[in-house]
Amino acid sequence: MSSEAGWRVATLGLGGNLGDPRRAMAEALRALDARDDCVVEAVSRLYRTPPWGKTDQAWFFNACAQVRTTLKPEALLDTCLDIERSMKRVRDERWGPRTLDIDVLTYEAVAQAETRLELPHPRMTDRGFVLMPLADIAADLPVRGRTVGDWLGGADVAGIEVADGDMTWWRADT
Repeated sequence: MSSEAGWRVATLGLGGNLGDPRRAMAEALRALDARDDCVVEAVSRLYRTPPWGKTDQAWFFNACAQVRTTLKPEALLDTCLDIERSMKRVRDERWGPRTLDIDVLTYEAVAQAETRLELPHPRMTDRGFVLMPLADIAADLPVRGRTVGDWLGGADVAGIEVADGDMTWWRADT
C-alpha cells in the first residue's frame, strides 16, 4: 500500500497466555488484514515470555505488528477491542491471564495523553516483551526521543525466547 492520503502507520502489541494464544493472535492479525481500512504490513517473530506484573501465571506469547490504516487512533483501538471481544477476551484482572490482548503502541508520531488511549503506549519502553518483537519490525522507530532499538538495549529481556522465527507465522492456519 502506498502512502496515499489518509493512510497512517501504527504499531500494535499482541499477547496472550490462555487457550491457544498463538492461534488467537494469528486470527486477530488476519481479521485486521481482511478489513478495507487496515493492512498488516509487518509482523515480528513470535516470542514466549515470562509473565510480567502478576508473575503467578502461565508464560505468554507476544508479537508486534505494523499496520497501515485509515482509522483514527481511537477507532483503531475500538477495532482492536472489538476483535478481542469477538474472541471472548475477558478483562478480570490487571496484568492477569488473557486469551488475547491487543495494544495500540504507536500511531505515526502522535503524542497524546487521552484517558482512553495514551500514545505512545505509556509503558512500552519499560517492557522487554514489547520492545524485543517491536525491534524485529521497527528498530529505528522513534519513541519519546529514542529509537526502539535504543530502548531495547536497556530493557530486561531475561527469559524471553523466540517461539517461532518465521515472521509469516500468523498467515498459516494454526
